[in-house]
Amino acid sequence: MDITIHYAFLPQTDPEATLGFYRDTLGFEVRQDVGYDGMRWLTVGPPNQPQTGIVLHPPAAEPGLTDDERRTILELIAKGSYGALTLATDDLDGLFEKLVAAGAEVVQEPTDQPYGVRDCAFRDPTGNLLRINQVD
Repeated sequence: MDITIHYAFLPQTDPEATLGFYRDTLGFEVRQDVGYDGMRWLTVGPPNQPQTGIVLHPPAAEPGLTDDERRTILELIAKGSYGALTLATDDLDGLFEKLVAAGAEVVQEPTDQPYGVRDCAFRDPTGNLLRINQVD
């Protein structure tokens, strides 16, 4: 049995800023850009991994949520504690510099962690935490 990751979901509150970050800064492909009822769902992914996508969706668009639940979700997103993703690269320092030059919000500079990983962290335009691991 072969199981792969097909989609991961992260909220986005500004489709244009989100596209600029994932497409233009990280170099991801835009796989889908779907609009419905004034909202946009964006699917992006690394060019070398066509089977794996990140769906950047409008937060709290699910039917059945109360107004209070929607407010809570938006508050958690604003604090940066709602969505997270870990990426990997073979050039952590180079990617870090590229993200800094593009104005991305730095959470943690490249660091050798005591548990054996060298990584850094950023927030995307929505506030989602992105950790990036060095892989060889």
